[in-house]
Amino acid sequence: MPISKRIADNINRSSWIRKMFETGILLKKQYGAENVYDFSLGNPDLPSPSQFDNILLKEAGKSGSFVHGYMPNAGYPETRTAIAEMLSRDSGLHFTDQNIVMTCGAAGAINVFLKSVLDPGDEVVVIAPYFVEYDFYIENHRGVKIVSDTNDELLPDIADLDKKIGVKTKVVVINSPNNPSGRVYSERLLKQIGDLLQEKSRRYGQPIYLLADEPYKKIIYDESVYHSPLKYYRNTILATSFSKDLSLAGERIGFLAVSPLIEDSKDIINAATFCNRILGFINANALMQRVVKQVLDAGVDVGVYQQRRDLLYEALVEIGYDIIKPEGTFYMFPRSPIPDDVAFVNVLQDKLILTTPGIGFHRPGHFRIAFCVSEDVIGRALKGFEETFQQFT
Repeated sequence: MPISKRIADNINRSSWIRKMFETGILLKKQYGAENVYDFSLGNPDLPSPSQFDNILLKEAGKSGSFVHGYMPNAGYPETRTAIAEMLSRDSGLHFTDQNIVMTCGAAGAINVFLKSVLDPGDEVVVIAPYFVEYDFYIENHRGVKIVSDTNDELLPDIADLDKKIGVKTKVVVINSPNNPSGRVYSERLLKQIGDLLQEKSRRYGQPIYLLADEPYKKIIYDESVYHSPLKYYRNTILATSFSKDLSLAGERIGFLAVSPLIEDSKDIINAATFCNRILGFINANALMQRVVKQVLDAGVDVGVYQQRRDLLYEALVEIGYDIIKPEGTFYMFPRSPIPDDVAFVNVLQDKLILTTPGIGFHRPGHFRIAFCVSEDVIGRALKGFEETFQQFT
C-alpha cells in the first residue's frame, strides 16, 4: 500500500460531516443544486460584514517590500496586541501580545497547543457530542482520547467528567457554544468544571489544562450569554477563529490565547510559536492578520441565523421531532425517531435532504442539521422531514 496504514485507517473512519458534504456534491450534479437540501456542512453562508470588506480592499491594495512577507511565527505584534486588549476587556485579566499566537484557524490553534503539551500516552478528555476532528488532532500528537458523556440535556455531566479525569489527564476540551448541540455553557457550569479541574490538578500534582474551542462565541440567541472560561479556571487556553462570526471559514485565520494566570504561560507560548512553524503552518495568513485586528468588534447579522433557527425548530417540533432548542451556533441536534441514526439519515437522503448522523459526533440516536442555509431551502425541505418522520412513527 503506497500510503501509511494509519492514514488509510483514518480515511476509512473519517468525518461523517465531510462524507455527507461530498455526497451532496454528487447529488447536486445528478438532480440539480436547487433540488438538494444540504444541511451537512457548517459553512457559513452569510456575507462578511461590510466593515471587513472595506478594510480588506484597503489592505489588499497595499504594495511594497515585505507587505506579504514573513513575520514572527506568532504573528504580527500589533495584531496580537489588539486581540490581547480585547481579551483583557472580556475577561478582566491582563493579556499582552506575549499571550497570543496567531494561527491557521481554530483547528491550527488546537493542533499547535496539543503538539506543545502532550507527551505520548497523555490523556485528553473530550465531551460527547463533540466535533469529531478532535479525534485526529489528539492522535496527531500521540495523545489518548477519553470520552466523557453529556447528560440528557446535552450538557457536561460533572459526575461523569470527574470519573474520566485521572492521573494521566493533561487536557480537557470544552466547546461552548457547542457543535453539534447548540448548547451554551452557563456561568454555574463553567465554575463547576473549573472547581473540578482545580481539585484534580491539586490531587495529581500537575496542571490539567482546559482547552476551550470557541469559534461560535458570538453566535448566541435570545437571552443566552457567552461566559469566558478564563474567569473560572486559571489553567485555561482559548482556541478560536474568525471563521463563523465573520464568515471567513476559507481564510483560515484564528488564534491561540494562553491565560496570563498559567504559571508556565511563557513556556507554553514559546512552544506553541515553535510548533506553529514545525507543523508546517509557519505563520497565519499575513493579509488576514492585518485585516482582522481592525474588525474585532464586527460580526455577521446573527439575527438572520436566529430567524432560520426559529423557522426550522418550530416546524420540526410541530412535526414531532424531539429537539433541545439551540442557544447558539447554526446547528440543531434532534433525536432520531429510530435508534439507528445512520439509517434515519439515509432515508432523509432519499428525500435529497443531507444531514449528519449523531454517531459522527459520538452521540448516536441523534442527527445534526446545519441551518446556515437560506430560509427558502429550509421551507422546501420541511415536507421531506415530515414524510421521513411519519415513515417511522
